[in-house]
Amino acid sequence: MGIHLVLGAGGIGRASATALLAAGEEVLVISRSGPKNLPEGATGIALDLNDTAALTRAAAGASTIVNAVNPSRYSRWAQEWPPMAASMLQAAQESGAGLVTVSNLYGYGRVDAPMTESTPVRPNGRKGEVRAQLWADALAAHDAGRCRVTEVRPSDYFGPGANDGSSVLNTYVITPAVAGRAVSVPLGRPDAPHSWTYLADIGNLVAALALGDGWGRVWHVPTNPPMTFREVAAAFARAAGQADVKVSTLPRAVVTMGGWFSPMLRELWETRHQFERPFVLDSSAAEAHFGLRPTPWEVQVEETVAAFKG
Repeated sequence: MGIHLVLGAGGIGRASATALLAAGEEVLVISRSGPKNLPEGATGIALDLNDTAALTRAAAGASTIVNAVNPSRYSRWAQEWPPMAASMLQAAQESGAGLVTVSNLYGYGRVDAPMTESTPVRPNGRKGEVRAQLWADALAAHDAGRCRVTEVRPSDYFGPGANDGSSVLNTYVITPAVAGRAVSVPLGRPDAPHSWTYLADIGNLVAALALGDGWGRVWHVPTNPPMTFREVAAAFARAAGQADVKVSTLPRAVVTMGGWFSPMLRELWETRHQFERPFVLDSSAAEAHFGLRPTPWEVQVEETVAAFKG
């Protein structure tokens, strides 16, 4: 049995901890304030991730460090990510623990075909640039033999445990659809195909990497075929026993104008292309290598509706 440090107690951190615990591993979950209500068997620790010395001490004897955090403010990635990521990388190098980072697809920028792990990294904004640089720094350390690293890339995620405002689908589509209310999302087109990754499937790939091989490269999380906002809303309304719901999105011009007054809307400019045109994730590499499959769509819907009603 190995010891694994999971950094972050949000949905991804808890999903990762749950998958590792299910594999019989020991899990320490770290957050600044000290996580509570963790999966049974996990131990919570309060620690500032920018305190490299403290993080290195916590990682002593650990098999892996799982980076499942994000800066507290979406608008300050460029300021907050680099020092925090540098602290994690240093702790991995000094402790000997492998570093598994859960990232996203921002670094690919605008794409015209399904994204694979070999899709060129061409970010079209500062958040994508930040994420791309963090991976480049980690991979350089790996290639130099200073540590073992890998990066997990899901698409926008959803499911039980993602109700903290971090999930576009949970917040803007599933919540109103399950309640039988009209769906209104802040950007995109209702009929643009988009890949949606189930939260538990992120945890399953993290555990597979932490307990196996696959170091020194990127892996896409097993994800079902893409669905539109309209298709998702209809499926969840139907599963919750509701009538079909109306789906609309804000006009692009409204989001653009609103961004001049709202920092949050302004931050969405960089990623709105993901919801305005096909944005499809190819996860066949991880599925073949680790023998993983995405949770069936029907099960994802059933479990998520049950969690919402519960």
